[in-house]
Amino acid sequence: MSDVKYKRILLKISGEALMGGASFGIVPEVIASVAGDIYEVDQLGIEVAVVIGGGNIFRGLSASSQGMDRASADYMGMLATVINALALQDALERIGAQTRVQSAITMREIAEPYIRRRAVRHLEKGRIVIFAAGTGNPYFTTDTAAALRAMEIQADVLLKATRVDGVYPADPEKTPGVEKIDRLTYLEVLQRQLKVMDATAISLAMDNAMPIVVFNLTKPGYLKQVIMGEPVGTIVDGQDND
Repeated sequence: MSDVKYKRILLKISGEALMGGASFGIVPEVIASVAGDIYEVDQLGIEVAVVIGGGNIFRGLSASSQGMDRASADYMGMLATVINALALQDALERIGAQTRVQSAITMREIAEPYIRRRAVRHLEKGRIVIFAAGTGNPYFTTDTAAALRAMEIQADVLLKATRVDGVYPADPEKTPGVEKIDRLTYLEVLQRQLKVMDATAISLAMDNAMPIVVFNLTKPGYLKQVIMGEPVGTIVDGQDND
Protein backbone atom coordinates (compact mmCIF):
# COMPACT_ATOMS: atom_id res chain seq x y z
CA MET A 1 0.00 0.00 0.00
CA SER A 2 1.28 3.46 -0.87
CA ASP A 3 -0.10 5.24 2.20
CA VAL A 4 1.78 3.22 4.82
CA LYS A 5 4.77 4.86 6.51
CA TYR A 6 6.80 1.71 7.15
CA LYS A 7 7.27 -1.28 4.83
CA ARG A 8 9.33 -3.55 7.09
CA ILE A 9 8.98 -3.45 10.87
CA LEU A 10 10.56 -5.07 13.91
CA LEU A 11 8.00 -5.37 16.70
CA LYS A 12 9.33 -5.87 20.23
CA ILE A 13 6.78 -7.43 22.58
CA SER A 14 7.53 -7.91 26.25
CA GLY A 15 6.62 -11.21 27.85
CA GLU A 16 4.65 -9.28 30.46
CA ALA A 17 2.31 -8.05 27.71
CA LEU A 18 1.02 -11.61 27.33
CA MET A 19 -0.03 -11.90 30.98
CA GLY A 20 -3.00 -9.57 30.77
CA GLY A 21 -4.26 -9.19 34.32
CA ALA A 22 -2.62 -12.41 35.50
CA SER A 23 0.53 -12.54 37.61
CA PHE A 24 2.40 -14.90 35.26
CA GLY A 25 2.01 -17.08 32.17
CA ILE A 26 0.13 -16.56 28.91
CA VAL A 27 -3.52 -15.47 28.76
CA PRO A 28 -5.07 -17.00 25.59
CA GLU A 29 -7.37 -14.01 24.96
CA VAL A 30 -4.44 -11.59 25.18
CA ILE A 31 -2.16 -13.47 22.80
CA ALA A 32 -5.08 -13.92 20.39
CA SER A 33 -5.65 -10.15 20.41
CA VAL A 34 -1.94 -9.47 19.82
CA ALA A 35 -1.90 -11.99 16.97
CA GLY A 36 -4.95 -10.34 15.43
CA ASP A 37 -3.28 -6.93 15.38
CA ILE A 38 -0.10 -8.37 13.85
CA TYR A 39 -2.05 -10.29 11.20
CA GLU A 40 -4.04 -7.15 10.30
CA VAL A 41 -0.78 -5.35 9.53
CA ASP A 42 0.62 -8.37 7.70
CA GLN A 43 -2.44 -8.33 5.42
CA LEU A 44 -1.55 -4.77 4.38
CA GLY A 45 1.61 -6.16 2.78
CA ILE A 46 3.89 -5.04 5.61
CA GLU A 47 6.90 -7.26 6.31
CA VAL A 48 6.69 -8.10 10.01
CA ALA A 49 9.38 -9.46 12.31
CA VAL A 50 8.83 -9.93 16.03
CA VAL A 51 11.16 -10.19 19.02
CA ILE A 52 9.41 -11.45 22.13
CA GLY A 53 10.55 -11.36 25.73
CA GLY A 54 10.12 -13.99 28.43
CA GLY A 55 9.38 -11.98 31.57
CA ASN A 56 5.94 -13.55 32.00
CA ILE A 57 7.65 -16.90 32.62
CA PHE A 58 11.16 -16.20 33.89
CA ARG A 59 13.35 -13.12 34.27
CA GLY A 60 17.07 -13.82 34.28
CA LEU A 61 18.02 -10.51 35.86
CA SER A 62 15.59 -10.99 38.75
CA ALA A 63 16.87 -14.51 39.41
CA SER A 64 20.46 -13.24 39.27
CA SER A 65 19.70 -10.61 41.90
CA GLN A 66 18.57 -13.42 44.19
CA GLY A 67 21.85 -15.29 43.93
CA MET A 68 21.53 -17.43 40.79
CA ASP A 69 24.45 -17.41 38.38
CA ARG A 70 23.72 -14.64 35.87
CA ALA A 71 24.63 -16.63 32.77
CA SER A 72 22.49 -19.62 33.82
CA ALA A 73 19.59 -17.33 34.71
CA ASP A 74 19.81 -15.55 31.34
CA TYR A 75 19.82 -18.83 29.44
CA MET A 76 16.66 -19.84 31.32
CA GLY A 77 15.12 -16.52 30.30
CA MET A 78 16.02 -17.22 26.67
CA LEU A 79 14.18 -20.55 26.86
CA ALA A 80 11.15 -18.69 28.20
CA THR A 81 11.15 -16.51 25.08
CA VAL A 82 11.02 -19.64 22.93
CA ILE A 83 7.85 -20.77 24.74
CA ASN A 84 6.29 -17.37 24.05
CA ALA A 85 7.41 -17.44 20.42
CA LEU A 86 5.77 -20.82 19.86
CA ALA A 87 2.57 -19.60 21.53
CA LEU A 88 2.49 -16.52 19.28
CA GLN A 89 3.21 -18.65 16.23
CA ASP A 90 0.28 -20.90 17.07
CA ALA A 91 -2.06 -17.94 17.63
CA LEU A 92 -1.02 -16.39 14.29
CA GLU A 93 -1.34 -19.59 12.29
CA ARG A 94 -4.78 -20.30 13.70
CA ILE A 95 -6.02 -17.12 12.00
CA GLY A 96 -4.29 -17.82 8.70
CA ALA A 97 -0.86 -16.24 8.95
CA GLN A 98 2.30 -17.83 7.58
CA THR A 99 5.06 -17.76 10.18
CA ARG A 100 8.56 -18.92 10.99
CA VAL A 101 10.25 -19.03 14.39
CA GLN A 102 14.00 -18.54 14.38
CA SER A 103 15.95 -19.19 17.56
CA ALA A 104 19.37 -17.82 18.49
CA ILE A 105 19.86 -21.07 20.45
CA THR A 106 19.77 -24.11 18.18
CA MET A 107 16.75 -26.36 18.75
CA ARG A 108 15.97 -27.71 15.29
CA GLU A 109 12.99 -29.81 16.33
CA ILE A 110 10.88 -26.74 17.11
CA ALA A 111 12.50 -23.71 15.43
CA GLU A 112 14.86 -22.73 12.66
CA PRO A 113 18.31 -21.53 13.68
CA TYR A 114 18.69 -17.78 13.26
CA ILE A 115 20.17 -17.05 9.84
CA ARG A 116 19.91 -13.43 8.74
CA ARG A 117 19.59 -14.05 5.01
CA ARG A 118 16.95 -16.73 5.55
CA ALA A 119 15.00 -14.39 7.84
CA VAL A 120 15.03 -11.65 5.18
CA ARG A 121 13.91 -14.14 2.55
CA HIS A 122 10.97 -15.21 4.73
CA LEU A 123 9.97 -11.56 5.12
CA GLU A 124 10.15 -11.00 1.38
CA LYS A 125 7.81 -13.98 0.91
CA GLY A 126 5.27 -12.47 3.28
CA ARG A 127 5.95 -14.67 6.29
CA ILE A 128 5.92 -13.28 9.81
CA VAL A 129 9.27 -14.06 11.41
CA ILE A 130 9.42 -14.47 15.19
CA PHE A 131 12.90 -14.21 16.69
CA ALA A 132 13.36 -16.20 19.91
CA ALA A 133 16.12 -16.69 22.50
CA GLY A 134 17.29 -13.07 22.42
CA THR A 135 20.80 -12.70 21.01
CA GLY A 136 21.75 -16.18 22.23
CA ASN A 137 24.17 -14.61 24.71
CA PRO A 138 23.81 -13.95 28.45
CA TYR A 139 24.04 -10.39 29.78
CA PHE A 140 22.02 -9.05 26.83
CA THR A 141 18.32 -8.21 27.12
CA THR A 142 15.61 -8.83 24.54
CA ASP A 143 15.54 -5.04 24.05
CA THR A 144 19.09 -5.27 22.76
CA ALA A 145 18.15 -8.32 20.69
CA ALA A 146 15.30 -6.32 19.13
CA ALA A 147 17.62 -3.42 18.22
CA LEU A 148 20.20 -5.84 16.81
CA ARG A 149 17.70 -7.79 14.70
CA ALA A 150 16.12 -4.56 13.45
CA MET A 151 19.53 -3.51 12.12
CA GLU A 152 20.30 -6.92 10.65
CA ILE A 153 17.07 -7.20 8.66
CA GLN A 154 17.23 -3.49 7.72
CA ALA A 155 13.84 -2.69 9.23
CA ASP A 156 12.38 0.77 8.67
CA VAL A 157 11.45 1.14 12.33
CA LEU A 158 11.70 -0.56 15.71
CA LEU A 159 8.32 -0.68 17.43
CA LYS A 160 8.33 -1.12 21.21
CA ALA A 161 4.96 -2.43 22.37
CA THR A 162 4.04 -1.59 25.97
CA ARG A 163 1.01 -1.34 28.24
CA VAL A 164 0.95 2.49 28.18
CA ASP A 165 0.39 5.01 25.38
CA GLY A 166 4.02 6.08 25.01
CA VAL A 167 6.88 7.50 27.07
CA TYR A 168 6.12 9.46 30.23
CA PRO A 169 8.48 11.37 32.56
CA ALA A 170 7.03 9.26 35.40
CA ASP A 171 5.01 6.08 35.69
CA PRO A 172 1.47 7.09 34.56
CA GLU A 173 -0.02 4.21 36.54
CA LYS A 174 1.49 5.63 39.75
CA THR A 175 1.47 9.37 38.90
CA PRO A 176 -1.99 10.48 37.70
CA GLY A 177 -2.04 13.54 35.43
CA VAL A 178 1.47 13.14 34.04
CA GLU A 179 1.55 13.95 30.30
CA LYS A 180 2.93 11.76 27.53
CA ILE A 181 6.04 12.89 25.66
CA ASP A 182 5.39 12.88 21.90
CA ARG A 183 8.98 12.95 20.66
CA LEU A 184 12.43 12.38 22.11
CA THR A 185 15.99 12.13 20.88
CA TYR A 186 18.16 9.14 21.72
CA LEU A 187 20.37 11.33 23.89
CA GLU A 188 17.39 12.64 25.85
CA VAL A 189 16.34 9.08 26.63
CA LEU A 190 19.82 8.23 27.86
CA GLN A 191 20.41 11.45 29.78
CA ARG A 192 17.01 11.40 31.49
CA GLN A 193 17.20 7.64 32.06
CA LEU A 194 13.69 7.17 30.68
CA LYS A 195 12.31 3.64 30.69
CA VAL A 196 12.06 3.22 26.92
CA MET A 197 14.54 0.39 26.30
CA ASP A 198 17.81 -0.43 27.99
CA ALA A 199 20.83 1.80 27.34
CA THR A 200 22.55 -0.73 25.08
CA ALA A 201 19.52 -0.95 22.79
CA ILE A 202 19.12 2.85 22.66
CA SER A 203 22.82 3.34 21.89
CA LEU A 204 22.69 0.74 19.14
CA ALA A 205 19.63 2.41 17.61
CA MET A 206 21.30 5.82 17.85
CA ASP A 207 24.52 4.63 16.21
CA ASN A 208 22.52 3.24 13.28
CA ALA A 209 19.80 5.94 13.07
CA MET A 210 17.03 3.39 13.72
CA PRO A 211 13.81 5.21 14.75
CA ILE A 212 11.87 3.77 17.68
CA VAL A 213 8.13 4.14 18.26
CA VAL A 214 6.78 3.30 21.71
CA PHE A 215 3.05 2.57 21.73
CA ASN A 216 0.27 0.73 23.58
CA LEU A 217 -0.28 -2.79 22.24
CA THR A 218 -3.20 -3.45 24.58
CA LYS A 219 -5.44 -1.15 22.53
CA PRO A 220 -6.64 -2.95 19.39
CA GLY A 221 -5.80 -1.17 16.16
CA TYR A 222 -2.92 0.92 17.52
CA LEU A 223 -0.31 -1.10 15.65
CA LYS A 224 -2.03 -0.36 12.35
CA GLN A 225 -2.25 3.33 13.25
CA VAL A 226 1.49 3.43 13.88
CA ILE A 227 2.15 1.77 10.51
CA MET A 228 -0.04 4.34 8.79
CA GLY A 229 2.00 7.15 10.36
CA GLU A 230 -0.74 8.43 12.64
CA PRO A 231 0.34 10.36 15.78
CA VAL A 232 0.24 7.41 18.17
CA GLY A 233 2.74 6.80 20.97
CA THR A 234 6.18 8.37 21.31
CA ILE A 235 8.81 8.65 18.58
CA VAL A 236 12.49 8.34 19.53
CA ASP A 237 14.94 9.42 16.86
CA GLY A 238 17.80 11.81 16.21
CA GLN A 239 15.64 14.86 15.47
CA ASP A 240 15.24 17.71 17.93
CA ASN A 241 11.70 18.49 19.05
CA ASP A 242 11.83 21.95 17.57
